[in-house]
Amino acid sequence: MKITVLCGGPSAERDVSLRSGAGVADALRAAGHDVFVSDISPSDLSGLDHPADVIFPVLHGDFGESGELQAILEARGLLFVGSGSAASALGMDKVATKQVWRDRGLPTPEWRVLRDANFDASELGLPVIVKAIRSGSSIDVFVCKTTDDVKRAAAELIAKHDECLMEQFIPGSELTIGLLEGKALPAIRIETDHAFFDYTAKYTKGGATHSFDLNLPASVIAECERLAVAANEVLGCRDLARVDLRITPAGEPYLLEINTMPGFTPVSLLPEAAARTGLAFPQLVDRLAKLALARTAIAEAVV
Repeated sequence: MKITVLCGGPSAERDVSLRSGAGVADALRAAGHDVFVSDISPSDLSGLDHPADVIFPVLHGDFGESGELQAILEARGLLFVGSGSAASALGMDKVATKQVWRDRGLPTPEWRVLRDANFDASELGLPVIVKAIRSGSSIDVFVCKTTDDVKRAAAELIAKHDECLMEQFIPGSELTIGLLEGKALPAIRIETDHAFFDYTAKYTKGGATHSFDLNLPASVIAECERLAVAANEVLGCRDLARVDLRITPAGEPYLLEINTMPGFTPVSLLPEAAARTGLAFPQLVDRLAKLALARTAIAEAVV
């Protein structure tokens, strides 16, 4: 199969995307595919002109993961791995995602959208999480323990993004659950010495501990898996995703975010969870590419 891997892009997550793209390209070649790699951007779409059976867009953040690139691929009639433009745009918007989850009765921490300095920093209790509404890889995320911390973080993010999200902090443990073809992969418990699972902890070797020993009752794990599957389904995501959750000491799970194109670096979580099931990295990316190609047969069957 001829596969074009798209990576890089214009977002703050460019470096992660380049590393993910290189890993995916190497794995696809190991699986026997003819691979072309392109560093794509809104001003340079030339990589899409290269003949390919399937596009594998390994971009994170604005443009590549937010639905814009997916809309371009759809308009050109190109088959690609991952969620379509509507689900990608929805998943990238943390507020819109949380609203859909709440409307469908799925638990997510309480939140407020902040657009200026006139807000009650203690409204959700302290500590709170203050973060950008449309970014990933834990970029522009702050754990705020005082009202002054909240105001400083909010002022910085509002100046940068015009708005930000203030979210209730859920004490307890953090889990992440990868989704492959709508089914939950083994959950991973995240532990780090950092204030939270930030960019450095995510992408630096030794920055965090990933454990399949969850130290949770089987019933709680099953509920987390159910919620992750439902969270993915109601947003209309396809092929792959990763859902992050917090579990209170009482065993109550809360959905935090969804990532519609998880990382594929050597320390990334979805490939690690897939490997736990016996699906090696080359097999994983090969399976995803074949899922995209199979949509041709589905479309032809409909016609």
